[in-house]
Amino acid sequence: MSRRGLILFGAMSLIWGLPYLLISIAVESLAPPTVVAGRTGIAALLLLPIALRQGSLKVALAHWRWIAAFGAIEMAGPFILLGHAELTLPSGLTGLLVATVPLFGAIVSFALGDRHALTRSRLLGLVLGIVGVALVVGAASGDGEVRLVNVLEVLVVAVCYAVAPFITDRKLGDVPGIGIATLSLGLVSLAYLPIAALAQDGVPTARSLSALGALAVICTAVAFVVFFALIREVGPAQATVITFVNPVVALGLGITVLDESLSLGQLLGLPVVLAGCWLAAGRSREAGPLLVAEGGATAGD
Repeated sequence: MSRRGLILFGAMSLIWGLPYLLISIAVESLAPPTVVAGRTGIAALLLLPIALRQGSLKVALAHWRWIAAFGAIEMAGPFILLGHAELTLPSGLTGLLVATVPLFGAIVSFALGDRHALTRSRLLGLVLGIVGVALVVGAASGDGEVRLVNVLEVLVVAVCYAVAPFITDRKLGDVPGIGIATLSLGLVSLAYLPIAALAQDGVPTARSLSALGALAVICTAVAFVVFFALIREVGPAQATVITFVNPVVALGLGITVLDESLSLGQLLGLPVVLAGCWLAAGRSREAGPLLVAEGGATAGD
């Protein structure tokens, strides 16, 4: 990997390990729908000039139905579920659970016809991943730190992140990534604005607003631009390795910034989950998804 590639890789590992911390801070005084509307709206406005200059928005508009479906599965559902889950769930644990995307991705790929998606190594990865999640969640639940319903919300997010790539891969392969990102973010923001207006209660704190701004600018708008550059520099296969760095960053930030504790379950389960995801993410004979997004989903190329 070139020096530029290493810099981009390091930046993306941090950028997409950061959202769980920022979401946890944002929902302290912002309703989850407000966080979704603000994050996607600001990011869409920032990406719009790039999309217009490249002419990618015009291309994207011709495929708006599939882009709307992508936005619903990749952003509208996951972002609100993450916001609600992190009202009580530690940010580090959230990041670790989202890292299970490759496990679900292998299952989805097999269900959609890729008979090479569940090889022996990938099946071993699924088993290891399940065992790792059980270790982490079991220890946390036993200590009364988390509710299983919140864990299920995050696992649904992981499923959504595993499904969304197949829309871009099969239906939006000729649409530039910036166009997909800009249009999908804009559509999600418009859908959530009226919900946010009804859901928001009280005046948000400066701390929450700052977290929302960073979430929109750094973890969404800048993230898309940097990751497209990483794809061009090192290729999609190497770029997907950030999936295995993100949860470590999320755990570290949760511990150092929010004083979250590192449980024995997390300490034991983290390497097991990551090993399982590494095996499950092994590329099959067919071309895999093109772009890993926050926590492991894809968003075009």
